[in-house]
Formats: sequence, structure tokens, C-alpha cells
Amino acid sequence: MVNTTLPRLTSAQRRELEAFGERAGRFGVNFAVVDASGQIEILLSAAPFESDPQEIVDAAEHVLRTSTDGCEKDADARIWCFSEAHRLLAVALTPPATANGSRAASGVAIIDLGEVAKPAQGGQPPVGEPYFSELLRLVAWSFRTMIRTEEQIEMVGTELARVYEELVLLHKISTNMHVTESDTNFLQLACDSLTEIVLVEGISVLLQRRVDGDMKFVVAAGSGLIDIEDRTAAFLHARLAEELRLGREALLDSEVDSPFKFDWPGSIRNIIAVPLCAKEKSDSPGARAGHAPAIIGLMVAVNRIDKPDFDSTDIKLFTSVASGCAVFIENGRLFKDLKELFVGSLKALTSSIDAKDQYTRGHSERVAVISRWIAERITDPEPLDEEQVHTIYLAGLLHDIGKIGIDERVLRKAGRLTDDEMECIKRHPLIGASILRGIKQMRDIVPGVLCHHERMDGRGYPNGLVEAQIPLSGKIVGLADSFDAMTSKRTYRDAMSLEQALEQIREGLGTQFDRNIAAAFLESDVRYLWDTLQDGGSQVYGARDLAEYGTAAVGTLLR
Repeated sequence: MVNTTLPRLTSAQRRELEAFGERAGRFGVNFAVVDASGQIEILLSAAPFESDPQEIVDAAEHVLRTSTDGCEKDADARIWCFSEAHRLLAVALTPPATANGSRAASGVAIIDLGEVAKPAQGGQPPVGEPYFSELLRLVAWSFRTMIRTEEQIEMVGTELARVYEELVLLHKISTNMHVTESDTNFLQLACDSLTEIVLVEGISVLLQRRVDGDMKFVVAAGSGLIDIEDRTAAFLHARLAEELRLGREALLDSEVDSPFKFDWPGSIRNIIAVPLCAKEKSDSPGARAGHAPAIIGLMVAVNRIDKPDFDSTDIKLFTSVASGCAVFIENGRLFKDLKELFVGSLKALTSSIDAKDQYTRGHSERVAVISRWIAERITDPEPLDEEQVHTIYLAGLLHDIGKIGIDERVLRKAGRLTDDEMECIKRHPLIGASILRGIKQMRDIVPGVLCHHERMDGRGYPNGLVEAQIPLSGKIVGLADSFDAMTSKRTYRDAMSLEQALEQIREGLGTQFDRNIAAAFLESDVRYLWDTLQDGGSQVYGARDLAEYGTAAVGTLLR
């Protein structure tokens, strides 16, 4: 039998294929799925005849063998026809192409039409066979789309977890920036913390110091197996300065893909060096263009343990930590910059989701601003504290993150959605919650993301919650989302006027919207809010305050 290392069908894939098989069975055919190892995963018998399992496996093995051998090159799914005892139609359930363009089937879907009939007049296939063939092609396309969606969700979750882990590291360093702390203690903390998530044989921080009247780079902190004497330190500084002059962010060298660019001690297999740079003294364009930042130190690590070489991800992380050390040495504020970087990443992520639909561009940031506006005006039973307002703002910013897993053709469709397409759209709160739930410090944001489409009367989704079952953040973000949707142009309708939108909210009191929350919104200066949203919300709070607010809000994740 054909055997590969690919996994068997996931539970979600099985459910989708079984649902198809049940629908196909209504037309008097049997449906089967054989996995990549040649085992029958699904066999649904709805026809008045029995399928031969061995005949199904034999057909599937032929398809799997052809796909594994690389013979199947078609962009579209090829339909195989087998005519032994029964007429079988088969298609390879092929995942999306890998980076090198190869694809190995992860299973085969088969429709059993029953006993082989005599060919129709003119040699045409039996009546109905073309339709079943096209259905199988649709199954293969749907299977590929499902795999691609699952991979995107996993990739986004993994990336968020990685970014968060790095942010925690940088936050740990920044919170130890006490004025009374010595450079040595702080830099040692930076080295020890960095080696907790980046496995290296040795790491050191070198600072520029005056030694016997001469300026030299000397080891100020470090750990592991690394020995940098005066000559090597000077060489490192010269090579790193040249790399920066050429526009690179760091010095990387190894013999993985090519010989070393420079001569290193025999114990070094790969090396990374990033600068600790002083801030520029002038903000003028001339100063920035004519003078490179002064290198006041180096962070150096050698011999990556868990992978062959340092890479661009390591450059970004090492550069961030080194920048933190430089800011500490100059009594700067690294933590604020790091939070701005993180909130910028969140906004970039939400903007990429909004960009999937040109009619909702900027939607996530507007919902975040409106959610904050409403949260700041809640007084019943008591005003919300600052941390609650921050959390609601972030829930508004991330409320549509689950749309990363929704097909763009559904999001951009002009006109009425089908029932299946609507069910697809309704999955985005669950997808978004599943992405964020894996990060412990984002757990307070999850309720707002999960419940922003719930209604007071229980007619919302995904869980049909009613009244008090809906969390406060879900009620607020849901109102903000609805208001922005009403006042924005969509593919299927023009934007409502402010008066029309407010009237819709009044009509939804107690059914779609919470009365107290909607009242706080309706009694506020909505005209001012609505007018200034066209300016990105900068006039609501002030451009600088709005930019700084996102940074402050991110701080709630780290407490």
C-alpha cells in the first residue's frame, strides 16, 4: 500500500467531508474517503447497492501513487474514472502547493455510482456522471481552502505568541531600568533574559570605556562560552560599523551557505553582532543624513544551538534588546517605544484584515475609537476604570481579527450572501477568540472579540447569548461595530446618514443593544464623534494623545 508521512484527516476536515457525503447520498450514490496511508476514513452507503472496500482502496492507491510520484501537475483537480465492478469517480484531496511547488495528496475522495452500465449512445459517459465529477472538483477545492485557512490561523496564532514572548522579554528588561541599578547588573539581566528564549553558546555586551587613556570596547556583561579580547573587540567594532554603513542592521557571519566573510577564532561556527547606538543630538534632516548614530557598545552572540545560523528574526530581537540597553545607559524610555511598536504591529495586523475588503478599510481602528468613546461615558452602575477602558479599546481594535480565516471572495461579495456564506462569516468571532485565547495576557480581550455580534434578544451569534449573559465589552464593541457599519459604505448599500444610524440604534434598544450602553452613546456628542472619525479620530482626542493612547492601552496586557 501507498504510505506517506502526512497526517490523517483532522476532525474538522472529516466533518466537512462527511457532510458532503450525506448530501451526495441523496442522489443514490455512495461516498468514501481514503487517507494518505491507504486506509478508508469515511464510507457512507446511501445507495441501494454495497460498495466493495477493496475496489475503493485500489482506486485510491492509484490516485495517491500518481500524486506522490509527481505525475499530477494540474492546477485544477483531475477526476479519475475507474470501471471494474462499479463505476468509481475519484479526486485527490491535495493541499495547497508548498514553497517549492510540490504537492502530495493527503487523501482521495471517491463517489461510487454503482455497477458499470453500458456506454450511452455516441460513447458519452453515463447520465449524471459529469455532475458528480464537478461536485468532486468542488470538494477538492474546498479541501484546499480549508487547509489554507487552518494554516493561516495557525501562522497568525504562532506569530502573535512569538511576538508576545519577545515583548515580555523586552518588558522585563525595561521594568528593571532603575536609576540606582548599575550598568553591569542591568546588562547582565539583559544577557540572561535573552538566552532564555534564544539558545546560544555564549553572549556578551561590550561597552566603550576609557582604559589607560585609550577608548576601547570591553566586556561589561555576558554568559556562556565566549571570549573576546581587545583585538577581537576592535575588529568586531570595525566590521559592524562597515556593515551599518552599507545599510545593514547587523553583522552576521557563518559558513552555512558560504565560507566565512571574515576570520574568526576556530571555536566560532556562526556569530551575530548588533550595535548599541547613542541617540542623535539633532532631529534635523541634515543631521540624520550626514551623521550615523554613534556606536557606544556591541551585543555579540556566538553559535546558535537549535538551528544552523542566526537569521532575520534574531536580528530584530537582538537589535531590540541592544537598543534597550543603549536607552538604559542614556537614561531613556525604552518601554514606551516597545509598546508603540507592539500596538503598531496590532494595528498593522488589523489593517491587513480590513484591507481584504476595500469597503471596510480603517474599520477596526474606528471601532476601537468608538468603543473607547462609549466606555468612557458609561456611568451606570459606576464609571469604568482606566484599565477596563483600555481593554475595551483593544477588543475594538482586534474584534475582526478572525476574518483572517474567512475567504476574501465571501468578504468582498457584492450582493446577498448564501446561507453557507453567511455561516462562514459567522465563524469569525470564534476564529478571532481562538487566536487570542492562546495568549494568556490577552484573555481579557477575548470576551469582546467573541461576543461583539451577540444581541440582547438572543438572536446574535456565535452563541445566541441574551442580556446579562453578554459581557460588557461585547455589548460596547458590538454597538461601536454596528454604528461604524451603518455609517460606512458597503458593496451592497450606501452609508446611512448620522440621523438614520441613530434612529436604527433607538429602534434596537433592548433587542439588539443594551439600553444603558446605547443611552450613554446617544446622549453623548455623537455628531462631533462622527464628523471627526473621517479624520482618523485625531480630533476626538488629539493626534498625539490618540497615538500615545494605543501604547498605554497595550500596557494593560503586561500587568
